[in-house]
Amino acid sequence: MNNIIRSITEFLVFLWAALSCAVAQEKNDFLQPEIGVEIGNEFSGISNLVVQSLEAKNSGKSVVGSDWMIVTANPYASDVGASILRRGGTAADAMVAAQAVLGLVEPQSSGMGGGGFLVWYDSKSGDLTTLDGRETAPIEANDHLFQNQNGEPMRFWEAVIGGRSVGVPGMPALMELAHSKWGKVSWESLFKQAAALAEHGFIVSERLSGLLEHESVRMSSSIKASSYFFPKGEPLAHGELLINHEYATLMQKLADYGSDVFYSGSIADAIVSTVRENNRNPGLLNHDDLANYIVKERPAICTKFRNYEVCGMGPPSSGAIGVGQILGMVNKFPKGKRRDPQTLRLIGDATRLAFADRGRYVADVDFVSVPTEELVEEQYLSKRASLLNRRNAIPVVTAGEPITSHTHRWATDLSIEKLSTTHISIVDSYGNALSLTSSIENAFGSRLMTNGFLLNNQLTDFSFKSYVNGIPVANRVEGGKRPRSSMAPTIVLEGRSPVLVIGSPGGSRIIPYVSNTIVAILDWGLDAQEAVSQPHAVNRFGVYEIEEGTRLTGSKKWLQRLGYETEERPLNSGLNVILKKNGKLYGGSDPRREGIAIGG
Repeated sequence: MNNIIRSITEFLVFLWAALSCAVAQEKNDFLQPEIGVEIGNEFSGISNLVVQSLEAKNSGKSVVGSDWMIVTANPYASDVGASILRRGGTAADAMVAAQAVLGLVEPQSSGMGGGGFLVWYDSKSGDLTTLDGRETAPIEANDHLFQNQNGEPMRFWEAVIGGRSVGVPGMPALMELAHSKWGKVSWESLFKQAAALAEHGFIVSERLSGLLEHESVRMSSSIKASSYFFPKGEPLAHGELLINHEYATLMQKLADYGSDVFYSGSIADAIVSTVRENNRNPGLLNHDDLANYIVKERPAICTKFRNYEVCGMGPPSSGAIGVGQILGMVNKFPKGKRRDPQTLRLIGDATRLAFADRGRYVADVDFVSVPTEELVEEQYLSKRASLLNRRNAIPVVTAGEPITSHTHRWATDLSIEKLSTTHISIVDSYGNALSLTSSIENAFGSRLMTNGFLLNNQLTDFSFKSYVNGIPVANRVEGGKRPRSSMAPTIVLEGRSPVLVIGSPGGSRIIPYVSNTIVAILDWGLDAQEAVSQPHAVNRFGVYEIEEGTRLTGSKKWLQRLGYETEERPLNSGLNVILKKNGKLYGGSDPRREGIAIGG
């Protein structure tokens, strides 16, 4: 982790030098928020707060704020969001500006070609709202989309690369809807900083450069992507200044015309042609799919843990159900000791039980009947938790029966979810809280690029199998359906007031990353930065994965004695957390990635 932090320091040195030459420092203050506010025409530059936040992260300390806090996966995005918040913008305003920047500087993880889930706490009403900006399958798609001529599932990479895996992007519409509901800053002003960065250039981080080293063959399916990321036949180097004129143009169009410009006209034409005319693996997405896309507002799913309510995104995300089930089962037991093998057993087997239910029951609620409330109901979780009353690992874990026998009509789905996603946590000066996890699925998505952004491969989150032993899979492909996700943007409440805003990338490991970190903060008293920095131990399907090179590797022999198979491996989370405690805000960003917290 020290090497990662050192690389971030080098990255900031490059970043500061480039931006001080390329753009001017913004001096204008916002107008009164209640009448709509503007920012100046120039990018604000990198603030001293970035350096201070990096120093805090380097020393393992949380960033402290008294009024507002933002934590994102990249210093550029955190700084841009902070510039909005410190001038009176809301968490929704800061999210739009930060996400626009992330799509440029962290293109492997999220962007305009992807989607996401947002959880919002409204300080005036005390209400929680969730927005589903998940990608949808083309209406022409059916459950044979990822099967060969013999009806057998395609190999994963055969399905991913090219247009077949691309769903209708939801991010532009999600950003606009959130802003229309909760924003104060004028929409058009929120894209100026991203446009300026794209036009003048940003510094390529070590993480982006390193990920590109493995992508030359897979990126070759798109001439635009290959020429952008491999301009001289070699991957972009750490420290290079990278310009993206097409992205700057896209930002200006979104600023001027709103998200409608994305779902119709020349941008939509380019998306459709890129998907359907891909020679290697053409897809089915068409103009009607784009024109008919909508973001869906859904009720938050909340579960009790100790004296708190843990709330998040329901289906098609399995995040809130999974996190809620794990914590709901752990809640039936006294607080465990940190790093104790029996604590690891309890949390690990609770996670296995939650994943068994997830694999059978969770899919797009608009297409299948998901027993959402029953899966997090206290009586059901007590029944599941009774399986944990033992000293050794549960030998075999199966899905439970939360409601009547008709739930047995679904077969278990073990679809693959890759690791590249991003997360934003924000608390604004008005007391609103926002948790957004967004993604293009696998790193660099489908590897197809248009208008300066990468297109997602989210459709590979569907099950490649339609039936198992004649029983249908809930998460099978259907036209217009949203694939199941593990993204888990979460807000934890105490007395109807937010005390924790949290989320992470990491594929299906997102669920244990988030739940384990909540336990670390609420049960063990870790602060924000300590909690996101702690070593990981994750058990989803029976094998206990332990983060290599950490002190937890010493737990292997104890876990093996308890009956677990163990495996050491990198566990590259990207947790971004805000903890509210004693009237202060504490921000922590995962040392495994390049993000930072900034507070004021």
